[in-house]
Amino acid sequence: MAAISSSPQPRAASAKARPRLRPRTWRAILRLSLMGGDLLAVNGALIGVYRLLRDSLEAGGAIVPADPLPILRFLLLFNLTTLGIFVANGLYEMRRGASRVDEAFKLVTAVSLAAVGGIVVNTLMPLLGSDDLPFSRDVLVFSWAAAIFGCVLVRAVHRTVVIWLRAHGVDTRRLLIVGAREPGQLVWNTIRRRPHLGYRVQGFVSDSAPIGSTVAGLPVLGRTEQLGRVVRATQADEVIIALSGRSSQDLLEIVALAEDESVEIKVYPDTFQLITNNELSIGDLSDLPLVSVKNAALDNPWNRALKRALDIGVATGVLLLGAPVLILIALAIRLESRGPVFFLQERVGMDMRPFWMIKFRTMRVDAEQLGTWTTANDPRVTRVGRILRRTSLDELPQLINVLIGDMSVVGPRPEQARWVEQFGQQIPRYMRRHKEKAGLTGWAQVNGLRGDTSIEERTRYDLYYIENWSLLFDLKIILRTIANFLTGKQENAY
Repeated sequence: MAAISSSPQPRAASAKARPRLRPRTWRAILRLSLMGGDLLAVNGALIGVYRLLRDSLEAGGAIVPADPLPILRFLLLFNLTTLGIFVANGLYEMRRGASRVDEAFKLVTAVSLAAVGGIVVNTLMPLLGSDDLPFSRDVLVFSWAAAIFGCVLVRAVHRTVVIWLRAHGVDTRRLLIVGAREPGQLVWNTIRRRPHLGYRVQGFVSDSAPIGSTVAGLPVLGRTEQLGRVVRATQADEVIIALSGRSSQDLLEIVALAEDESVEIKVYPDTFQLITNNELSIGDLSDLPLVSVKNAALDNPWNRALKRALDIGVATGVLLLGAPVLILIALAIRLESRGPVFFLQERVGMDMRPFWMIKFRTMRVDAEQLGTWTTANDPRVTRVGRILRRTSLDELPQLINVLIGDMSVVGPRPEQARWVEQFGQQIPRYMRRHKEKAGLTGWAQVNGLRGDTSIEERTRYDLYYIENWSLLFDLKIILRTIANFLTGKQENAY
């Protein structure tokens, strides 16, 4: 592979004036705090009502368990059920400007289903070796009403805190609007009237207004064919395409320009259905119809949590079980040649953030001065290194990167900054690979696309993986990787 480059840092790493957590990080923090608030409200309602009515339950002949263990078991299962129901009802999508009325209806539905789920859990408690808890109609009705009130109150407080944070520069999103005519101005005026949404509109990208001019108080920053450059210059987090009178092919080309950058893309034209089959999303901008373009499955927080759990489980298991093998490999490297056991190289990961990738050293210490890209029969590779490369065992230390969170077990292979910059200019949609974590193995690798093979073909396989991710797909790739290792079918591994 290529040597470490001294080329400029990616855009996400270059903003040193004001360090910002990634939008996904803030979204996760706010989502988790909202989950905690909902569970606090639901549990507070149930426990509070139960304690208030306990005497009447006992007076009616009900027997309340003296042992707290059955109660704790019930609460654990009830909370898991409740959380699943709330997630399934879309209560943690964190849409900016979502209707409070719509949210209230969803809350009533979710709390009602959670009450039914609580009854089912309580009915099944004897099958789990625990006593069921006595419930009455009054307990169920009052706790249901109190839970709804509590959740509405918690969400009102949460919304107030989020608005305050956005006013102080937290959880804000830098936005570009493509189109300076009526649709684009409508989007801008909607955002301008609602500062609590947390958008920081950088300007318009337009073919109709001169660059440098001002439209409705916003600057025109460039032409549509310069969209990628404008996104990088403004460090935009989101792009809204608001055009009219454009052909579907024009829209697709504009989407492709933005898609190469690590930004979220939304469309507000009358022909958005030509671009995506996703359901129409109402309420992101206070009832303006916006639709996200080609949302990857891993944009869903639940899917990301599942993938992260798989990563931690696989990485921990392999590192623990494979510790003796790792030690033997380290000893073999030290016995053959002087120098470090591990080789660290800066690579570009998710959202264009650089990280240090760890591998077993397989080349001479001065390898980077003698060449860049690795080829077949490379004279810089040591004897031990050749075995490690052929079997891909040199990649095992990257499981540490997986545990840290820089990488995933499955995903697009990471490249160095110089190659990312070059490939991003040459290959359409290449930068979309960096919307997800880099992987130890991937769909391209298990299909033999590794080493000195076509970058265009690898990119097609990587994008297919990103746009068709599922937990089963990850497991399939992991099993194929293991099978290739056991059968020696490590194509292009040198």
